Amino acid sequence: MLHSATGFDGAFSAPHRAAALAGRDILQAGGTAIEAMIAAAATIAVTYPHMNGIGGDGFWLIHRPGQKVTGISACGQAARLATPEWYRERGFATTMPTRGPLAALTVPGTVGGWEKALSLVPEEQRLPLDTLLSSAIDYAENGIAVTGNQSQCTADKLVGLRDVPGFAETFLIDGAVPEAGARLCQKPLAATLRTLAELGLFSYYTGDLARTHAAFLEDSGSPLRFEDFAACEARIVAPLHVETSHGTLMNMTPPTQGVASLMILAVFDRLGVAKGEGFDHLHGLIEATKQAFLVRNAGLGDPDFMTEPVQDWLADDRLDALAARIDMKQALPWPHEPAEGDTIWMGAADRYGNVVSFIQSVYWASVHYRDIDSR
Repeated sequence: MLHSATGFDGAFSAPHRAAALAGRDILQAGGTAIEAMIAAAATIAVTYPHMNGIGGDGFWLIHRPGQKVTGISACGQAARLATPEWYRERGFATTMPTRGPLAALTVPGTVGGWEKALSLVPEEQRLPLDTLLSSAIDYAENGIAVTGNQSQCTADKLVGLRDVPGFAETFLIDGAVPEAGARLCQKPLAATLRTLAELGLFSYYTGDLARTHAAFLEDSGSPLRFEDFAACEARIVAPLHVETSHGTLMNMTPPTQGVASLMILAVFDRLGVAKGEGFDHLHGLIEATKQAFLVRNAGLGDPDFMTEPVQDWLADDRLDALAARIDMKQALPWPHEPAEGDTIWMGAADRYGNVVSFIQSVYWASVHYRDIDSR
């Protein structure tokens, strides 16, 4: 039996120690879980760069005492130029490249999500932005200890990424994959974070940072332009929700796969498995996952273009039907090839009763966004 630690001054969970400590320090300084998460999000973008970064997107679930749970979708939109015609003119009639500037189709939204989340903290109670970003700036300026996971991931993907503009000078050391424990400095990223601390998070989309990014991307052949950055804004959304025998579960809206997670748990709940770690438990979870993924693969996408509201997928009758398809004695044939993938999740709770669940992801290692002092 696992037992959770308990306390009264807050808690923080992250997949990298530096991020967890950055969040803890903000909580100990009297900051909210939202502010702690921003500090940790910036820090983990520096210290765990093979899994996330400020060039990616962010997704928040925020509980504040006495209020409904708030979702923040900080998912940047596609470039306005990224049309089928634009790609056909460049020789891509039926497929799209998976690497390089032509594959980087969306504005990085996560920094806008930090700003939107921070707006939920009363201004008179907020810690200074330079305090929230200080840990990340220090690690970027003075170096991180490369993890074994980062070293291995860099080696595995080197062939596809070595020639992507900005990659080698940022993530290699003297042209070679950094070994575990090596010191990797990211001084341009430190300068970018200092600019955000000085000018505000919005400057990532409207100031010199955005102009630098847009010019670099255009020169590299990307369809992204400054106007795409300026038009980007994180959105507050109502989270998806589903009822189970254990209570109400919530997750994020599309284009995330939050609905699939909820479907898996709700379908599995309907199977009535009473004992953990046995055949019924594992088989039930696997089969519930298959049912959810079949629905996901058929219909999940850009919420502005989906054929029905994704909350409808979580209706009782829909979930009952999925559960009824599961044979608890035999596995459903599964012809689909699994795809490896990963990202980061972090959680925070503070002494005031605020709780945050957060994902920050680049989804696909495609292109490095140039920082402001490396023009």
